[in-house]
Amino acid sequence: MGRAAAKYPDDTETAAFYALALAAAADPADKTYVDQLKAGAILEKLWEALPDHPGLAHYIIHSYDVPALASRALAAARRYARIAPSAPHALHMPSHTFTRLGYWQDSIGTNVLSAAAARKEGQLGEELHALDYQVYAYLQTGQDRAAKRVVDSLPQIAPRFDPNLVAGAAPGSAGVFALAAIPARYAMERGAWAAAAKLDVHASRFPFADAMTWFARAVGSARTKDVAAARAAIDELQKLTDSLTQAGERYWAEQVAIQRLDATAWLALAEAKPDEALSTMRTAAEREDATEKSAITPGPLAPARELLGEMLLQLKQPKPALAEFEATLAREPNRFRALSGAATAALQAGDRARQLIKICARADVPARADLTAARRIAMRTSK
Repeated sequence: MGRAAAKYPDDTETAAFYALALAAAADPADKTYVDQLKAGAILEKLWEALPDHPGLAHYIIHSYDVPALASRALAAARRYARIAPSAPHALHMPSHTFTRLGYWQDSIGTNVLSAAAARKEGQLGEELHALDYQVYAYLQTGQDRAAKRVVDSLPQIAPRFDPNLVAGAAPGSAGVFALAAIPARYAMERGAWAAAAKLDVHASRFPFADAMTWFARAVGSARTKDVAAARAAIDELQKLTDSLTQAGERYWAEQVAIQRLDATAWLALAEAKPDEALSTMRTAAEREDATEKSAITPGPLAPARELLGEMLLQLKQPKPALAEFEATLAREPNRFRALSGAATAALQAGDRARQLIKICARADVPARADLTAARRIAMRTSK
């Protein structure tokens, strides 16, 4: 594509596809983001001349879909849905940027529209992809009942969904991933560890999707001290890692390997091995720091540094716990559990508690226990 772009420097579409290729091929371990920045520069120049070109807005969002660059895509995200208001994927794409920035109500709004448009067009994979992002945002704002309605809708969608029949822009794997991720998110984001441990596994031809359920089961079992079940789920994660490695899926093999480390750390804690647990959890966090999330997902079921912070809190180490929660928030702004953890851990917890209360303005009543605790902290620190 680079040669084609050089040969036809005045061709907008060639330049746009070259930029998209740069962004798509970028090394997730490269934290200088050289390819993403190069792609974005090409696209932004084109977009200045063609602000209603839907492809340019779309590709800008993809190019800057990393925490350090997401704010650069905000103008494109705000405009894209207006450019193509009846296209399900165009309605969904702004939420990639909104998610990166922690703009949860914006993400909910655009994904509600996207899912409805996809449903109307019979694009079930696209609908499921939008629902995954939608549920993620609901759960960050304490709107658990709204998230539960989506969870409860999945049994009606799943039998009609054929991942081999791609009707929209989202690949079939995105729908399979969403079917596994949504119930796992609903359990883990609320700290419903017993429910996470009992999630049903629906095997697919996408090991990285299956890993979402096994990861939730592993962590849920470990945190309810069901050591045997945790170990069995961790063994399944190892099998999935091996399968992905053998298939040459290096990126996803690493993601599942990180999940396995997370779960192994919590198993060690359940077995009263705190030093081993912390060491393993730190290794997982370092490996996760070195990579990036896929566009198929709004975010991990549980960021490794957030899990490390929660572990440190359990071990009565609030100062290092706070550092881990703050590191999580730098990468995943406005995450409920990271804000809640920071509010609990901080010596001056009021600021983070008030931030959590603000993003949860539409939270359910009665609220999660974490949110109720944050309100108490905010009241104490405001006196």
